Amino acid sequence: MTRATLIFAALLAIAVPLSLLAGRVWIDPATTPNAIPILAELRLPRAILALIVGGGLGAAGAAMQGYLRNPLADPGLFGIAPGAALGAVIALYIGAATAVLLPLFALVGAGGAMALLALIAGRTANPSHGIALFTLAGMMIASLAGALTSLAISLSPNAFAMSSIVTWLMGALTDRSWADVALAAPLSLTGIAVLFGAGRSLDALTLGEEAARSMGVQPGRVMALLVIGTGLTVGSGVAVAGIIGFVGLIVPHLVRPLTDKRPSSLIVPSALAGALLVLVADVVCRILPLVTELRLGIALSLIGAPFFLALLLRMRRGLA
Repeated sequence: MTRATLIFAALLAIAVPLSLLAGRVWIDPATTPNAIPILAELRLPRAILALIVGGGLGAAGAAMQGYLRNPLADPGLFGIAPGAALGAVIALYIGAATAVLLPLFALVGAGGAMALLALIAGRTANPSHGIALFTLAGMMIASLAGALTSLAISLSPNAFAMSSIVTWLMGALTDRSWADVALAAPLSLTGIAVLFGAGRSLDALTLGEEAARSMGVQPGRVMALLVIGTGLTVGSGVAVAGIIGFVGLIVPHLVRPLTDKRPSSLIVPSALAGALLVLVADVVCRILPLVTELRLGIALSLIGAPFFLALLLRMRRGLA
């Protein structure tokens, strides 16, 4: 177990119990009426879902940045999150947004984006062009899914449907239940395991594709693992929480100074750090004294956009 893993595991051990007590109304299990049902049925599933969603996004971000060898890479840029969002929006548009159908539609959307990404980028005559094709294909899918989502919003059958779509796209963990945990947990954990399994190959790819091939790495297999792992983690997260951006971009940069910077040593601590970031952000959304609860996706975008700008400025200074 690495130093980064120990640090973020210890922080999570402190943050999780505190997150259960925090909210507009702070809970004292000894004196608050109905404290146990509130903790068991409302706050505990919400906290676990924050850990699952954040963990998946953190791991996917670390793997993507390692695969693309680009510190600005984010899993949301490669079409899977927009594809999942489009699936959910279709469910809202046709009035099938039940607790079961909405996440299923989102997973189908994520699966469609994964399949399209693999179909476009999975076969190339020149393997050295694989990463560029993967990136461009992901951006194309993200643009297409975004355009179709905007079309669905503009053609919403009524104001209620439009409001539901826009609100859901903002991302939140409000009113989530154990059913959402049961849906997202196995998919996200499987995705993290797949990404972790690709770690050694990602390490080899940092030496260059030819060197990695000489070490027995098959770039096509690595790409397939990335598509499957990212699809499962990001798709399941979007299915239960909506669009939550910037976690996969921010977290690897926070974790990297605590590791030896190899992609394989980043994935697990990034999953823990992502879980911690989403959990803390969700608590902040709950305790802010606003008329309505701040949406989690908005809160993380308010953090992530300045972080991204600072990252760009630092890179520009490095190039000067």
